[in-house]
Amino acid sequence: LVQLQESGGGSVQAGGSLTLSCVASGVSSSSLCMAWFRQAPGKEREGVADITTGAGGTAYRDSVKGRFTISRDNAKNTVYLQMNNLTPEDTAIYYCAAAFFCSGGSWRLSEYNYWGQGTQVTVSS
Repeated sequence: LVQLQESGGGSVQAGGSLTLSCVASGVSSSSLCMAWFRQAPGKEREGVADITTGAGGTAYRDSVKGRFTISRDNAKNTVYLQMNNLTPEDTAIYYCAAAFFCSGGSWRLSEYNYWGQGTQVTVSS
C-alpha cells in the first residue's frame, strides 16, 4: 500500500517561512516524480512545484519562483517544500502527490497516481 503523509503546515504571518515534508511509504520516492499542489477555498487545485526522477529537475509555478524550493532526500523517502516570504495568497491546503511519470511543470492532475491527505497553510497579513 502506497501512502504519502504530509506534515509541517501551520499558521504564519506574511513574510514568514514554513517547510512542508512528505514521507512516502510502500514505494521508493526516488523512482517517482514528486510534486506539491495546493487548493485554496473556492479554487481549483493547482500545481506549485515538482521534482522529477534521475537528475531531479525541478519546476515551479511562476507565483512561487524565488520563494519556494522543492527538494528530496531519497534516503529518508521524503520530499520537502521550503516556503519563504509567504503571502496571504499562499493560504491553501497543500497536497503531496506522486507519479510514475510526469511532464515537469505541467501539473496535470491525471498524471499523479498517489496523493496525500493535505496539510493546511494559513498566512495572515
